[in-house]
Amino acid sequence: MAGPLAGRIITPMKAAPGELPATGEWGYEIKWDGMRIIAHLDSDGVRLQSGNGKDATASFPELAGLDVLLDGFDSLILDGEAVAIDADGVPSFSLLQHRMHVSDPADARRRAVTVPVSYAIFDLLHVNGNDTMKLPLRDRRTLLEQIVDPGPHWRLTAMHEEDPAGLLATITERGLEGVVAKQLSSTYQQGKRPPSWRKVKPRHRQEFIVGGWSEGRDGNAGGLGSLLLGYMDGDSLIHCGSVGSGLSATTRREWLDRLRAEECAMSPFGGESPRKAGRTFHWTTPNYVVEVAFHNWAEDGQLRHPVYLGWRTDKSPAEVTRDP
Repeated sequence: MAGPLAGRIITPMKAAPGELPATGEWGYEIKWDGMRIIAHLDSDGVRLQSGNGKDATASFPELAGLDVLLDGFDSLILDGEAVAIDADGVPSFSLLQHRMHVSDPADARRRAVTVPVSYAIFDLLHVNGNDTMKLPLRDRRTLLEQIVDPGPHWRLTAMHEEDPAGLLATITERGLEGVVAKQLSSTYQQGKRPPSWRKVKPRHRQEFIVGGWSEGRDGNAGGLGSLLLGYMDGDSLIHCGSVGSGLSATTRREWLDRLRAEECAMSPFGGESPRKAGRTFHWTTPNYVVEVAFHNWAEDGQLRHPVYLGWRTDKSPAEVTRDP
């Protein structure tokens, strides 16, 4: 007999870009540089769901141990982030790339030995047959602290209620991704990005859609030079630059194979398509999403100093728009 959460899919609540709030009752968490994971725990065991609804259970076998949290409970749904920690003790999205695309259980078990993940839990969405999403965050947090004890591959995120500017300064100094400010009275709004949750970043960083690639020159001649990037504006894919920095030789080859398989004759970009003297451009069906860090937006709508961070298999192109 299937468990009570069989087939259940949660569309995660997300944080809107913004500044640290000046007034009101807020909690502040570190913004984890990882992959959003909804964990469904019931009599079937542990089922891990990515942010875009895909089953990620096979990718992270070390999180099967979460079932110990069911002691005294029939069912739980947790929200959090799977992170890989580097040698300096800092979450690394590039390191997580070795784990998040793996679907073969045996391969995932081998990789878990050298690149283990930790599940940073920050919300409770369901307990014993009852959804908790309409409860205020402060109450969900109280329940979460009563239910979740830290384990070998999971822990609760710390919630700070004082000195958010000091917290942001500290995480900036350590090279972390940012801070998430959450109103303590906020309910959990599935699939929404309301101002009651705000992500505050020391540098710009977001997802972009790959619409093609340019051929490389010099050391990259004959291969891939850069990925052509865009974001959705209504039904149109808007070109906003290209990224080559951060792409290793291996990653360039992998992207070239991937994009050649979906090459198309027409540009997928609406409006102005990229053009540059001496460069050859190729177009591809815009099915892939990557994460990029950059200095800022130029006045012409292009990215300044972009750096490739990784491939986001947990993101859908349809949800990629320009952050303010």
